[in-house]
Amino acid sequence: MASIDLKGVRKVYQGNVTAIHALDLSIADGELVVLVGPSGCGKSTLLRMIAGLETITDGTISIGDDVVNKKEPAERDIAMVFQNYALYPHMSVRQNLEYGLKNRGTPRDEIDRRVNEAARILEIAPFLDRKPRQLSGGQRQRVAMGRAIVRQPKAFLFDEPLSNLDAKLRGQMRIEIRRLQRSLKTTSVYVTHDQLEAMTLADRLVVMNGGRIEQVGKPIELYDKPASLFVAGFIGSPPMNLLPIAALQAIAGGTMPSLPAGTDIVGIRPDQVVVGSGEGIALSGTVELIEPVGGESHLYVRVEGLDQTLILVQQGRASVGEADKVDFVLPLAALHGFNKESGLRVD
Repeated sequence: MASIDLKGVRKVYQGNVTAIHALDLSIADGELVVLVGPSGCGKSTLLRMIAGLETITDGTISIGDDVVNKKEPAERDIAMVFQNYALYPHMSVRQNLEYGLKNRGTPRDEIDRRVNEAARILEIAPFLDRKPRQLSGGQRQRVAMGRAIVRQPKAFLFDEPLSNLDAKLRGQMRIEIRRLQRSLKTTSVYVTHDQLEAMTLADRLVVMNGGRIEQVGKPIELYDKPASLFVAGFIGSPPMNLLPIAALQAIAGGTMPSLPAGTDIVGIRPDQVVVGSGEGIALSGTVELIEPVGGESHLYVRVEGLDQTLILVQQGRASVGEADKVDFVLPLAALHGFNKESGLRVD
């Protein structure tokens, strides 16, 4: 196990296209850090740079006390789990697990011990003599993880490993990956565009946008106090409602609070909007759409006097119907202030 440190890391492709702007990131020994962001934000490129599959233009990458900029992937003592499993189809599960160890000259008894231990941890012992084509997607992903575990590397790198699985399997595998990482205490970097995966797996989240880091912190910290408009709109499902101050002032009148200088956009989480009356900014609108989501309902409300639809979350069944008028309140304590020009939070 080892820490991972990135200092001034940058990636520029031919044609002067900057994929990763100079960034710094420190990942502690045994920590699970999730890189999350939309497609094209640079998260997979950054992971591949750590792995040695992409060269870096500037900066240094250290794994433990070892600067690995010029080291080949096989020399970095990391194990990578890909979204397409990358298993050898002509080999059995056991042979897939053994392959890397055999290439490194690991003694036979040690190979057997590691393979049997990985099979026990991942509950794949009954499948050791099967070929990958005889396994389900979830079983194949366990084998891919097993191949990483037997290496006993300094760090695990996960490149969207669950994206090929259905929703139920993704949920199950999320739990297994988190349980496994806590048990092994191996430093892990996990890439995903799925914020639910990111929120539930991470010790710390790294939100990326346009090749830059927007915010780093514990998942709940990013949810409760987003540092920018981008993080506010990206983290959370449904996303945070963002409203222009000028338009709100025109329709809310005396219920508008005094906000810090520089605030021209306010945000509020959909689950903190209060349907009915109460203390705060009083608004009303027409329900355009209701999404029943099991234990809660998502109401899409067209606000009167504001050319914008807000999302409201009600626990249980919705108390109104589509096309109904609804009154609601934005509690002042739940508001987040942002500056439109800088895109940053205003406190």
